[in-house]
Amino acid sequence: MSDAVVTRFAPSPTGFLHIGGARTALFNWLYAKHAGGRMLLRIEDTDRERSTDAAIAAILDGLKWLELDWDGEPLHQFARADRHREVAEQLLAAGKAYRCYATPEELNEMRALARAEGRSTRYDGRWRDRDPAEAPEGVAPSIRIKAPQAGDTVIHDQVQGAVTFPNDDLDDFVILRSDGTPTYMLAVVVDDHDMGVTNIIRGDDHLTNAARQKILYDAMSWPVPVLAHIPLIHGPDGAKLSKRHGALGVDAYRAMGYLPDAMRNYLVRLGWSHGDDEIMSTEQMIAWFDVANIGRSPARFDFAKLENINAHYLREMSDAAIMATLIEEMPHIAGGRAFQAKLDPDRLFRLREAMPFLKERSKNLVELIERASFVVNHRPLALDDQAASLLTSETRALLAGLRPRLDAVDDWTIEAVEAAVRGFVGESGIKLGAIAQPLRAALTGRTSSPGIFEVCIILGKSETLGRIADRV
Repeated sequence: MSDAVVTRFAPSPTGFLHIGGARTALFNWLYAKHAGGRMLLRIEDTDRERSTDAAIAAILDGLKWLELDWDGEPLHQFARADRHREVAEQLLAAGKAYRCYATPEELNEMRALARAEGRSTRYDGRWRDRDPAEAPEGVAPSIRIKAPQAGDTVIHDQVQGAVTFPNDDLDDFVILRSDGTPTYMLAVVVDDHDMGVTNIIRGDDHLTNAARQKILYDAMSWPVPVLAHIPLIHGPDGAKLSKRHGALGVDAYRAMGYLPDAMRNYLVRLGWSHGDDEIMSTEQMIAWFDVANIGRSPARFDFAKLENINAHYLREMSDAAIMATLIEEMPHIAGGRAFQAKLDPDRLFRLREAMPFLKERSKNLVELIERASFVVNHRPLALDDQAASLLTSETRALLAGLRPRLDAVDDWTIEAVEAAVRGFVGESGIKLGAIAQPLRAALTGRTSSPGIFEVCIILGKSETLGRIADRV
């Protein structure tokens, strides 16, 4: 492939970086990397009422968290309004666009009449061939493109194939509003051309836009970039993705404790495939990614599959890598700040000791810190209802009998602790579960945890004996 490939990700900063946008960014990033090219970032902030600095920051933070870098500085579309107006004037001078003096009231009347008569409500071209000398006084004109009135506009798309739009369905759309501001349609074409974009990968909700944009490319005699319109993401029920399905911001997935590697792996499989491969490294994604393997059917978002992939990545990470990631992510994940506040050096040490056991049972970082709460919580431990119900007068007496046996253990290892507990069980004539469950409740405040002997080792001898003493 040529190193001249240039893709772009062009979000509108009217909200967070949602999951569909993140996948679009990933596909553009992978294609550029695969081709040895570049991915550019353009902030499409022409909607001044809805575009916010907070949304721009959220988009940039989301891309950085997903480790999707871009080349050069982000380009802000609004800052290029003068260039967009310049192109509109060029089209006007070349006779490929015209001034339209129809007022908003006129246009509303035109549409109402068309609806009443069962006709298309598209603009009827009333100023297309009219003498500008007839322009009414005091009306600021918009500028409209002279769209072809016969034949078809054909989009050759790498995913959708050849898509034909009858030109009588495409009206003379506005490229410069009456207040002198460029429309989205004009700005996108001018920016993509000026940025040297060779390949556009975006959602198939832009397919109709592509037909109108091709009219502008042709009018300027500019080459049309290679287009690939990818199907949108749907929910598990096949309906359009909504918040109840998972149409959340990337920041929400971060807060839920998902890993960026796992998110990239999950997103790349939403609409693209490489044989039966499910788990793949970033290096493999880059090596394998090709637009030809993007499917035409909408992908279905599946939280369960995302959790399984994330759990796989957690299990495969080294304990040191998880610790580093956890510490970095604590300010961003649910419950992370409260957890971090409890981490003194002793508890940090215990958390490291617990990591081999915690990561095997956790699907995400939030679940991991919930399971690790017994490691960092201060004495006396709060008990959940089930744990409290296990600590009866009989089981408290058993714990009181066990405590001196554990106190006598010099070599605090899993084997030595297990031997002491089993010795006590044998002499007391009880089953292991009769002491293991109340011991777990006393040590963790819960009825589920890593193995009870592992818990003793994680906590250390002094903390273990102290927690038992709190319950007897």
